Amino acid sequence: MKLRANLLLLLAAAIWGLAFVTQRIGMEYVGPFTFTGMRFALGCLTLLPLLLFNKRHSPPDPVAGTDKPANSWRVGLLAGSLMYIAASLQQIGLIYTTAGKAAFITGMYIILVPIAGIFLKHRISAVAWCGSVVALAGLYLLCVKQGFAIAYGDMLVLISAFFWTAHLLLIDRFTRRIDTLMLAFSQFATCAALSLATALCFETITLSALSQAWITILYGGVCSVGIAYTLQFVGQKHASPVHTALILSLETVFAAVGGYFILHELLGWRELIGCMLILGGMLLSQLPNFRSQPNDPMSPAGDNH
Repeated sequence: MKLRANLLLLLAAAIWGLAFVTQRIGMEYVGPFTFTGMRFALGCLTLLPLLLFNKRHSPPDPVAGTDKPANSWRVGLLAGSLMYIAASLQQIGLIYTTAGKAAFITGMYIILVPIAGIFLKHRISAVAWCGSVVALAGLYLLCVKQGFAIAYGDMLVLISAFFWTAHLLLIDRFTRRIDTLMLAFSQFATCAALSLATALCFETITLSALSQAWITILYGGVCSVGIAYTLQFVGQKHASPVHTALILSLETVFAAVGGYFILHELLGWRELIGCMLILGGMLLSQLPNFRSQPNDPMSPAGDNH
């Protein structure tokens, strides 16, 4: 059972990693807000069967009370708004940077979350601080060029990581008190609505462009949101937190490999070392939490795609 769970999580990581590749390809045909809106709208539809299944087979939650759906939608509106900003910055940044670099830079939210916890009076372990320093060194090697300049696309993706961090802290605050699947659905719906509204104002949406990008949109919505989220949901029920964190962090590697083979994106030795340092820092920063974190279907890794 544990082997099967780990394989399901590995497949989810692969789907999410390759999602960065499809996001770049989709940008060749449609605008960033159109792509984001369409894929999250599809993601909502693919979550409906899982919502119905969970509603029928899960026991009532006495902690959340009778207003649990209303609570989920209220939090979902706020979380979806943060997701809209983060996803939009990430999607626009992908126009100017590679899929592999975007994945590793986005992964910095794992480092930023414990640091942000300082303002919430959370205690930060020495190991987490070491992981943050290692990842920061990797970020420098990956993004900063001569003259301490950082590329425009890398900067946008890095800013998006801060919004993913705020989103993650919000989810962490409420996820144990409300229906996590309903929360996921409501935040995806909010993100889709805001993105499509922005697209109607600033982008030209045509059936011709959508027909050319439909494969990437389908992958982003059905596979990245619906299928991968379901795989994570099932896999985490039978996998330990340490295995879950380790396996899902491999999405950055899948993104880099997919970018190399599909998009022919090449990274120099300096950038490759930066990627390895970021991945190492991510894993190191999570060591103090491996024994204390519960198996939560609303894991951070599933929110960024």
